[in-house]
Amino acid sequence: MPERELTVVSADGSRIHTELHGPEGAPAVVLAHGWVCSTAFWAPVVRALSTDHRVILYDQRGHGRSPAPGPGGYSTEALADDLVAVVEAVIPLGRRAVLAGHSMGAMTLMAAADRPVLRERAAAAVLCSTGAARLMERSRVVPLRSPRARARVHRLLLGSRAPLGPVTPLSKRLVRYVTMGPGADPATVEVAARILHACPRVVRAGWGRVLAALELDARIGQLTMPTAVIVGTADRLTPTEHAHALAAALPHCTGLTELPGLGHMTPLEDPEAVTGVIRGLVEEYGTSRGTDPTAPQESQVEAKEQTA
Repeated sequence: MPERELTVVSADGSRIHTELHGPEGAPAVVLAHGWVCSTAFWAPVVRALSTDHRVILYDQRGHGRSPAPGPGGYSTEALADDLVAVVEAVIPLGRRAVLAGHSMGAMTLMAAADRPVLRERAAAAVLCSTGAARLMERSRVVPLRSPRARARVHRLLLGSRAPLGPVTPLSKRLVRYVTMGPGADPATVEVAARILHACPRVVRAGWGRVLAALELDARIGQLTMPTAVIVGTADRLTPTEHAHALAAALPHCTGLTELPGLGHMTPLEDPEAVTGVIRGLVEEYGTSRGTDPTAPQESQVEAKEQTA
């Protein structure tokens, strides 16, 4: 359970559900989840980090407890706006946090790379299981030989509004195949399936179309803070070639961690490895200790609720 819950208001008025975990005054970490996920996705990482870190996480617009945007509210710029609003609300000027994103959450960090707020308040970053462009051609979910045919099929799948229905043994097998490595344990597959199936199909399709057209290569060079890259070697959604391209293009890449046999859901499949990378960046590049680095800035918080 979060120590505090906030509703942060983004640039276009979208309401972003935000949670704060861990002790006040501890080094701050901001987590951004991926497509069709929610704050629940980060639960194993939050449990590990929140013992001695102030962990901030939020539901991307349309996911979890953040309402769906209007027809014009799906874009990488909207993702960047939301991240900036959250960071401004919880990380005061003069303080810094380590920012970690998974999949679309890491794309959010890239989309916001040119924003002054990120440059001022990000001590370091983690890009986990992600890519900057050509997602449809490089995906291996449908293993067709022709890149053009692969792109066409994957584009149709991402933009589909077909209902996923209840979680069944068949749907769990599909979730394992698409998003995880072959060794994923059944309990982890169950968790992932329930998170993915909870995303509204209109939201899933809206963001799927954004991902299908993703072009963020030009932003990588603007992500100037120390940045780590993580990828599972069995990732079908964003294969390792994406991670190698990111590591080569980043101005200050602190390292590329390849997790053998893991799929796309690395923070769920091996939370210890992902947590270890985040902790390493906090220790190396630091966030200020002392007074609470995550005291909300009231001008950007619409509502605040203290939880038990």
